[in-house]
Amino acid sequence: MPAERGATRIADRVVAKIAAQAAREVLGAPPEGGTAPHAAVTVHQDVARVRVSLELGYPSDLGAQCGAVRRQVAERVRALAGMEVPEVAVQIERLHSAHTGTADRGRTT
Repeated sequence: MPAERGATRIADRVVAKIAAQAAREVLGAPPEGGTAPHAAVTVHQDVARVRVSLELGYPSDLGAQCGAVRRQVAERVRALAGMEVPEVAVQIERLHSAHTGTADRGRTT
């Protein structure tokens, strides 16, 4: 029986690294002067709730990019950690203007 062999626990920080890497797979390299996506995760039993913070170029289809990040993060956490992911919250920390090369430090969620 599986219970007799032991249990595996994956630390929240490990799942967060999986989530951040999944976001990078979607977005590619961060905008010039930007930072790579990072994630915070809360795991309870085999359920992971994920919050991903990222920076995006502007103008772009922000909704489509966030949707792609949500799908990829949920899929990779399921595949690599074997956890259900009912929620992936995406928080846009900064927008980088392609025209001026500057970042807007305002917060958009």
